[in-house]
Amino acid sequence: MSSALETLKTFDENNLPDLDIAVMGALELFEKAKLPTLNVGRFRRPLVLGSGNALVAAEAIFAGRNAIFADESNYEAAVFAGEVDGAYIFSASGSKHALTFARALDQKGIPTVLVTNEANSPTEQAVSSIMPLVFPKNREPYTYNTSTYMGMFLAATGEDPTAIKTFIESEVRPAIPDTIGDYDAYFLLVPEQCSGVSSMFVTKFDELFGSRVLGRVFSYEQTKHAKTVVPNDRELFISFGYENTDFGTSRLTIPMPGGAHFAAMMAIGYFVIGHIQKHKPPFFKENIGQYMQETSRLFGQQLSVIVE
Repeated sequence: MSSALETLKTFDENNLPDLDIAVMGALELFEKAKLPTLNVGRFRRPLVLGSGNALVAAEAIFAGRNAIFADESNYEAAVFAGEVDGAYIFSASGSKHALTFARALDQKGIPTVLVTNEANSPTEQAVSSIMPLVFPKNREPYTYNTSTYMGMFLAATGEDPTAIKTFIESEVRPAIPDTIGDYDAYFLLVPEQCSGVSSMFVTKFDELFGSRVLGRVFSYEQTKHAKTVVPNDRELFISFGYENTDFGTSRLTIPMPGGAHFAAMMAIGYFVIGHIQKHKPPFFKENIGQYMQETSRLFGQQLSVIVE
């Protein structure tokens, strides 16, 4: 049986892997790959920019710091406010809106670090002032972005990818029942200290299932605030790291290692979502080709189903 990393090296558009394979392949990659140093203290008050899960990852990494966060909808006000002494752009591809961000920052003379997975990216080529910080990545289906942000988390938290991989194999995988696909909705209860990655899971449900499968993600304390007013017997409540005895009627407990931080939470959460994917119709795999054609048109770039 080939390793997850070997699967990621050889799949094609007719045989896309599920998300859990991307998780295990990423952990295998980071067992050996050297990570660059992500210095979050380089600037006194940085502007941190990103789109989608790139911004979520950045917000988690810079949590508690004197930083301003913005995305493609509000970056202009932040860039031109003149209240920052530097900037970070988080972008796996170093393209699309990252290029827009970089040009605006360059216009204002704001020193900018591009945190990316793409050497010689379109942004680096177009904006000479950019300082690229390139992280290793795996070959993955478009939108998966598993190795991309996991490497950034590992660099920020210092977690051990081998320990996470071993824990998933020995504790998490056996805890996932074959009936996990029997529900229409999923409510993920994440530990308070890892709630910074909650939006990444919501985004992953959007990308893999669209409106076909509902995914909601909150911490225990957040769930107390009117998240369960309307009950649904077809919703599975999945709690990570503790047994949920308060919410929902269908419940599943997924173990978490002691001292788990963002990388472990991302890996274990994505692994579970990947198993939901395995037990559902192939919504993503059947539609990603057509979607990529439309997305290429919208961005004016040729984007591929497989990100090399």
